[in-house]
Amino acid sequence: MRKNFGVKSWFYPLPVLIVATYDENGAPDAMNAAWGGLYDADKVELCLSAGHKTTKNIKAKGAFTVSFADAAHIAACDYVGMVSANDTPDKMQKAGFTTEKSGSVDAPVINELPLTLECELIKINEDGNVIGKIVNISADESILDGSGAIDVSKLRPISFEPVSNGYYVLGERVGNAFKDGGALK
Repeated sequence: MRKNFGVKSWFYPLPVLIVATYDENGAPDAMNAAWGGLYDADKVELCLSAGHKTTKNIKAKGAFTVSFADAAHIAACDYVGMVSANDTPDKMQKAGFTTEKSGSVDAPVINELPLTLECELIKINEDGNVIGKIVNISADESILDGSGAIDVSKLRPISFEPVSNGYYVLGERVGNAFKDGGALK
């Protein structure tokens, strides 16, 4: 038996993305965005409203970074989604985030978040979604395995659970993509 819920903004898993930009004065800003993902093999799409300071910064600078929130920084990542730089210009400092300039785009990399996509703005489409081209992915060595690849169990990214407004850590491997289904061929 299934229970119907109608139309809800429920999608599993929803990554917790921290979008970082520079404002018109070169000050770093970041926001928490749960509605985003890959748009193509080398592109991201973010559903951001026009009123966000981050959206205005993306339009002005033509660049942004996307970091994956992790279990070690839940409070800081949640905080940058709760307050706006329109009203709280020092929210990065209050969150405890430090930044360095990306080597690939005119946007900050948040030092505390170990995995970052560095993106150039392609366009903001008719319904306001931000489309960006990934020009580099940078990862802190602390999340790499012995062969130099990203180890998700070391990253410990979190996802947003929209029914009860919870954050959940990802990391348990339960199968092998493009392999396990072969047993059914």
